[in-house]
Amino acid sequence: MSKIPQELKYTRSHEWVKEDGDIVTVGITDYAQSQLTDIVFIDLPKNGTRKKAGEVLLTIESVKSAEDVFSPLDGEVKEVNSALEDKPELVNKDPYANWMVKLQKKGSFGETMTPEEYRKFIGE
Repeated sequence: MSKIPQELKYTRSHEWVKEDGDIVTVGITDYAQSQLTDIVFIDLPKNGTRKKAGEVLLTIESVKSAEDVFSPLDGEVKEVNSALEDKPELVNKDPYANWMVKLQKKGSFGETMTPEEYRKFIGE
């Protein structure tokens, strides 16, 4: 059973979202990292990059596949977790502690789910 913290919001493309004022922290869910298996590379965006909800935010490569991570909202990249450049496998250890990007809100969110809705969505 996947770890799904109650204080976060979730997307259908398996990102988690944490709001703190106009800064939104984004990562991938425990379910997503378990499906990817061993993560070997994360192509993080540059600070200042603007994204619209639903656009590709970054790409994750694992021994199994390469997958896109989508922006859950309209925003601008304010910070990336640079520790993941050298140690992308940290996401496999704890995907919630090892966030990927912090965005400054520049518009509205795309569709998000509550923890209960996300658990049902992934069939747990």
